[in-house]
Amino acid sequence: MALTRWTNAVEWLAAAAREPGLCKSDWQHGTTGIHLLAAGRFWDVLIVPACLGLRTADVLSCVPRVEPGPALLDSRRQHVGFFLPHDPSSIWVGHNIRYLTTGGWIATPAPHCRWGDLRWICPPDGRGTLNQPSVLEGALHAAMGELARDHGTTHHRGTPHRSTDASELCCAPTPVIPHA
Repeated sequence: MALTRWTNAVEWLAAAAREPGLCKSDWQHGTTGIHLLAAGRFWDVLIVPACLGLRTADVLSCVPRVEPGPALLDSRRQHVGFFLPHDPSSIWVGHNIRYLTTGGWIATPAPHCRWGDLRWICPPDGRGTLNQPSVLEGALHAAMGELARDHGTTHHRGTPHRSTDASELCCAPTPVIPHA
């Protein structure tokens, strides 16, 4: 069962590589080699600061009846990337966040890699499960609230907020970070 899940996860991730066969071969032969995968084909990626992302991943793991999607930690850059369904019209607002969609690339290790500077904190499941945008947004708000309480801050200025309504962006307290 675990081997099938891992094999399916390799297939799913490698499909987004520039050279899927090379990527699959590399990962199937036991390496954790880093490959660039295209965002915007099968999924998009929301990248947030590590302190917020790690807490958000914890919150997501506790949401009943929701299986969290892939989340990738880059400990060198101190970011966490959450894999979401492809939605090029989606806009995420918040301090120090990026949204990768069509035209964006993300470096990823093999789906079994749970160590090193670039590692999965929630690996792909091999079935294509992704983080649900509304659930992720709620988890980000909950995590930001917890971090604010822990650090004695009373505002939520940096909490990412997903919006598809352009009128909401005019009054946003933080800048929209577009990614083309």
